[in-house]
Amino acid sequence: MGRILTEKDVEPAVRGGSVYAAGGGGWADHGRMLGLAAVRIGRPELVSVEELAKDDWVATAAAIGAPAGTTAWEMQGVDYVKAVRLLQEAMGEPIAALMVGQNGRSSTLNGWLPSAILGTRVLDAVGDIRAHPTGDMGSIGLAASPEPTIQTAVGGNRAENRYIELVVRGATAKVSPVLRTASDMSGGFIASARNPVRASYVKKNAALGGISMALALGEAILAAEGRHTSRGKGAAVIDAICRTTGGHIAVSGRITKKDVVYTNAAFDIGTVVIGSGDQATTLHVMNEYMAIDDAGGARLATFPDVITTLDKDGEPLSVGQLRVGMTVHVLHVPKAIIPLSAGVLDPSVYPPVEAAMGIEIARYVFEETPKKKRKGRK
Repeated sequence: MGRILTEKDVEPAVRGGSVYAAGGGGWADHGRMLGLAAVRIGRPELVSVEELAKDDWVATAAAIGAPAGTTAWEMQGVDYVKAVRLLQEAMGEPIAALMVGQNGRSSTLNGWLPSAILGTRVLDAVGDIRAHPTGDMGSIGLAASPEPTIQTAVGGNRAENRYIELVVRGATAKVSPVLRTASDMSGGFIASARNPVRASYVKKNAALGGISMALALGEAILAAEGRHTSRGKGAAVIDAICRTTGGHIAVSGRITKKDVVYTNAAFDIGTVVIGSGDQATTLHVMNEYMAIDDAGGARLATFPDVITTLDKDGEPLSVGQLRVGMTVHVLHVPKAIIPLSAGVLDPSVYPPVEAAMGIEIARYVFEETPKKKRKGRK
């Protein structure tokens, strides 16, 4: 049976999603707004893919952009609902459930409000356990598909006349950049419903159980906040994060340099350096943390590993929150222990990201990824 999501689930979803946001993944307050609106207006239901018929339509509810506090974005809850309505109208068929392309500060909750209002269920599956910069990475293997799909986008800064509604048809690799351009034109952040596929396809290609993983992590964080250790108030939270995710703190230290810029393709791109000299560690950023290099240039972690900065209290920090002089702890969860979707195992999604960042990613992904990918946790 499905699980009716209630007010008790909103904060765990936001808190767990904030860790899996990997430095991006939207705004925590935006996530709370979406979740609270959903549970107060209706009964959003979280279901497993096993609870859907194999031919049921599943679409991805996404938020597109890089809202790091540098842009005049505006996205309302109704925008997520309107995006789903536009997609259903374009398809001429109902959507049974919504998955999300990634976990994140708000993206874990992207499907809740349409579920409450339209009756589409919230599917316990994600295109990526962690947040990522491009829609193709969360497109569960559709990035290189020549088959036409439908994507919609809704939102924008109303006061600046930036509100946009968009319905686009075409191969996902061609239409995804159109939505990212619309995001930039709308103010930097826009709601989307896209890439409808059958439930049987989702079962084979998504990271199953991804929403439950975020909820479980958030519940562990909240439980740990009441505990203290001899190492300080935040140690219990950081311990709980490491224990629940299976990760570890790869590096701790003071931020000595931050060089991240917002581009007109709606990406935040650059580097953050922790420490100095032969102890320096570099975090490579494209909206989210995509890689860690040591002072000698050796790669310590690479997407789709989970890479997240935490403050002394264990609070996840987005790239936009980082400042030179801050002390941070960098969580690393290796990809070998998380469910991997077909999207992050698709070689075609990496060249645009490598070109934008100027570093290698794909080589590390495919050299180190186990041949048999793990499906979702029970």
